[in-house]
Amino acid sequence: MTTRTDAPTRREQILREAARLFAERGFHGVGVDEIGAAVGISGPGLYRHFAGKDAMLAELLVGISDSLLTGAKRRLAEAGRVTGSGAGGGAGAGAEAVLDSLIEGHIDFALDDRPLITLHDRELDRLRDADRRMVRQLQRQYVELWVGVVREVYPAVAEPAARSAVHSVFGLLNSTPHLGRPGALPGRAGTAALLHRMARGAFAAVGAG
Repeated sequence: MTTRTDAPTRREQILREAARLFAERGFHGVGVDEIGAAVGISGPGLYRHFAGKDAMLAELLVGISDSLLTGAKRRLAEAGRVTGSGAGGGAGAGAEAVLDSLIEGHIDFALDDRPLITLHDRELDRLRDADRRMVRQLQRQYVELWVGVVREVYPAVAEPAARSAVHSVFGLLNSTPHLGRPGALPGRAGTAALLHRMARGAFAAVGAG
């Protein structure tokens, strides 16, 4: 959701404001009229774009999981890597560079889409079973892609340990909504660099046994 450079569509504007409001006040604390007001249309006008708040929530949570996976696959493809079966193998850029690229992509999400992290933590259980299963399926594929790359960088690390390390790093990177009030941290570039060093340090610690 952060890779577009052209103007957002009305549908994307609605989703962005819905994510912000849901994260700030909870799914049930926000009305359709308020979301409409945030984008300059009437509440009923939202129904031309979405069936209701449940549909917005599903698109937000399924959408970000799909976007993370798609972005990670694109980064591997740009590095000349072959995706599939959870591995990042194949000829191309060195595994260290690929891991750095994956970390950078997730940091972009963690810094630019903080409301979606809060939304996922608080509201995932509100999704319909089918949508929740889709989110989990996409997330598993995303994790396994990382696991394959981590094990290239640290071949001695067993698969379960690599998977645990990936989940731990996600927890670290996804802590951004709790990092403090605006202005209490370095600028975006400084925060991104700090998160990157911490992520690589966590993987190095696992690799060191």
